[in-house]
Amino acid sequence: MKRFIVAVVIAVIIAAGSPLFAQNSDDGKESGVYYVNISLERIFPYKAGYIVQYRFGHAQTARAYLPMKWFNDPEDVYGEIVNLPRGRSWPSMTVYYKDGAFSHVRLYVHPQASHQTWGYIPQNSNLDHLFEGVETLELKF
Repeated sequence: MKRFIVAVVIAVIIAAGSPLFAQNSDDGKESGVYYVNISLERIFPYKAGYIVQYRFGHAQTARAYLPMKWFNDPEDVYGEIVNLPRGRSWPSMTVYYKDGAFSHVRLYVHPQASHQTWGYIPQNSNLDHLFEGVETLELKF
């Protein structure tokens, strides 16, 4: 029984880490594109962008700051928002890398702002400095 539990734990660890090493290939040639999928704890909309809170490690959380220009600038689109269908789907973030550098990000979120994963930032808060000079997305693991 103990061996079975150890085998299941090892399989879960391998499965959880596999997106870190996933790569797409084109006609047998490696394209250098890979992605990381991350479940989100909360999403905080702000006038300058989105603050996404995610869990890493055993019980630690981190925040990523995604400038609004990534989603709105037609020339430099680094971000995309995809609405989840109604149901039990949990929000996530997929970060794409090309040749080892940040390429773009997709947020999979519930369209209803009343959903428990959407957070609220008080109106008198000034968090503009958190989005200044953000050119890439570096994740903590």
